[in-house]
This record gives sequence, C-alpha cells and structure tokens, in this order.
Amino acid sequence: MGERDVSSDGDICCQVPMKLRLLLVIILLANPFAAAASADEVRFGACLSVLRGEAAGKGIPPATFDALTRTLTPDMSVLEFLDYQPEFRTPIWDYLASLVDEERVADGLARQQKWAAPLAQAVQRYQVDPETVIAIWGVESNYGHNFGKRPLLTSLGTLSCFGRRQGYFRGEFFSTLKILASGDIAPERLVGSWAGAFGHTQFMPSTFLRLAVDGDGDGKRDLIDSVPDALASTAHFLRKAGWRQGEPWGYEVILPAGFDSSLSGRRNKRPLSFWLSRGIQRADRQPIAAAESAAALLLPAGPRGPAFLVFANFDAIYGYNAAESYALAIALLADRLKGGKGLQTAWPTDDPGLSRQERRELQTLLAARGYPIGEIDGMIGANSRQAIEAEQKRLAWPVNGRPGQKLLLQLRSAAASKN
Repeated sequence: MGERDVSSDGDICCQVPMKLRLLLVIILLANPFAAAASADEVRFGACLSVLRGEAAGKGIPPATFDALTRTLTPDMSVLEFLDYQPEFRTPIWDYLASLVDEERVADGLARQQKWAAPLAQAVQRYQVDPETVIAIWGVESNYGHNFGKRPLLTSLGTLSCFGRRQGYFRGEFFSTLKILASGDIAPERLVGSWAGAFGHTQFMPSTFLRLAVDGDGDGKRDLIDSVPDALASTAHFLRKAGWRQGEPWGYEVILPAGFDSSLSGRRNKRPLSFWLSRGIQRADRQPIAAAESAAALLLPAGPRGPAFLVFANFDAIYGYNAAESYALAIALLADRLKGGKGLQTAWPTDDPGLSRQERRELQTLLAARGYPIGEIDGMIGANSRQAIEAEQKRLAWPVNGRPGQKLLLQLRSAAASKN
C-alpha cells in the first residue's frame, strides 16, 4: 500500500477540523493578501496532526512530538529547491572548477595536518582512504565553513507536508525528532541545508542514526561541534558503502580514435582486460594491469572530454550523494590532496568555469562597474547573475547569467584599460 500524500486537497480536507476550516474562511474574507500563508499554516497544522500519529508508531512518544513541534511553522521557501540540484544542472566544468580549486586543496591539506590524530584513528578503525574523508569534508561544508542555517525540523516538517517526495522527507523528519530526543545535539544547534543535511560532512538524519559514531570519546555523536566525530562517521560511511582499502577509485584515461562511446556508463562494468583490448590507456601513461577487476568507463562530458575508468571505490563515494559529478569532485579533490596534478584532458568548452577566487574577482569587477553585488564571497547568487546578464546583454553575448572565463577576461581587460 502506497504512502498517503497529505498535501493533496482531498486528504487535507478530510484532516482539517471543522473549526479550522471555518477559521480559514474568515481569514480569506478578511484579508485576501494573507490567504495563501494562512492556508499553508492550516494545512501544515493538519499535516502535523497526521504526523503525530505516525510518529507514535515510529517510537516517538506523543509528549516528545508535542514538545519538539509546538512552535513549528512551515517554511515554504524550501520548496523552491526541490527541483534544483547543481550536480545535475550545472555544466561539469563549472561544477568542478569551484569545488576542486587551489584554495580547497590548500585548505584540505591544512585540515589534514591539523586533525591528523583523529583522522588516523578513523582511517585505522575503518580502513578507508584519509584523503577521501578530507575531500568529502571539503566538498560538503568547505571544511566546516558552510553548514547551512535552516532549522532541520522546520525544513523537514515543511517538506513532509508539501511538494514532492513527502514520504521520504517524513522519514527524515522522524529521524530528526529521534536525534533531538537522544540529546546528542542541542535543538538550537541542529541546523543545515534546505533538505535536512547537517554538520561538517552533511549527514542526513537517517544516515546519522545508522552510521554516526563517537570519534572523540565524549559519549555523544555530534557532527556539528566535533570534527573527530564527523571524520570518524564519514569513514564509517565509506566502509559500509563498500570501500576497498588499497584500491583506487579510478583514474583518467585516454580513448583511442573512433572509440565506441556507447560502452560507457557507471553501471556498465567490464573486466580491465576488456578495456585494454579496446585500446584504452591511462592518461598518466602508467601501465594498466590486465586484471579481471570490474571497471566502468565514465564520460561526464562526452567522448571529447576527460574520460575515467572507475572501480568499486567510486561507487562507495557515489553512495554519499547519488550524482556522478559529485563523486567525481570528491575523487579528483582526493587525488589533488595526494599530490596529483589534476586532469590531463581539457573540457570540451571554449569558456571554462571559474575557481572561487576567480568568482570573487568577477564580483569585484562587476561591483566596480556599479552593480549591487553585495558581499564579495564567490557565491554566484541572484545579484551576481543579474549583473552578469546585464554585461552579457551589453556585449551582445548570449544572456544566461553564467560566470565564465570569457567574461572575466573581458572585464579584466576593460578595467586595465582605465588604469
């Protein structure tokens, strides 16, 4: 039997008490400008009543539910993010340019040195790769700088009652209630992303309950205020996801001319001997052992861009966030932390993406031209995109709001000519 969607008009009507329905009518007549917000609050209250009953079946006592949700109100802004995920919408060269840049590599090496002792303990305990653990930390929260600021109960409560995937978010909502009831994390500290991920390495609440561990020995599992807990929990995740110590995640390869790209795909695994027989070579010219280890060919930008043979450890990273571009960012950042030089093959574009330092430079140049950018932080938000669009229009370029090398070079040149 499928899960009931309490956001449908029929279900909500059945769940809203008569007094609440009469109150809603009065509000609609008295103040039409508040109608939408009031309707959402009534629906949310009715939905919480349903969730209260479901929570009891999940081992959450009604008194606990009431205490933790008494002042809860919906945050409808989270619905705007449901259909937007940069891992799937952003060109791969833009996505990786800001996630695997010199700044993140340098910061990662510094964090690896600072937290060497708890990292070594986690690696020894779970037999995983230390650089991959650090890379996940770097990509997920920029080493603790970007946790997200949304209260988890508010976001997950809203997503449990409105929009798509309500069944999934209800599970995360109930998991959040259990975390708060356990006392591992204080309610005022439990903030994170719009979807409920939180802490240094951005665990979802259900993942926290399954895999978070106490890395500093204080008797609590705290991914927000304890880096050792976060590192150990991430190592535990990788181990449970199937990490094979001593094996690579994969490596960049070169395809022979006329290669059949239909053989690619993360799930289309073949023995290494199969790929060798078709002329594939490592980009660093190191030999490929003709073993029977299963590998898949990844072509994130098609046959003209960088190509990768990926193994079981790539799948373990993929399990952290089910997007190939995300897993590739983690893998490539881990390689850079080990001293790797980066990709050998250029992306198939004449306008590559920008690092975070270059994005800050672009924002500075736009601000100097009078655009209200706001904080120069390398985050390309609405103000930055509007400024970029205005410049693209002025230059008679395609208008898409995308920050790229061409615009940065154009603005650099214009600024230099004024000096």
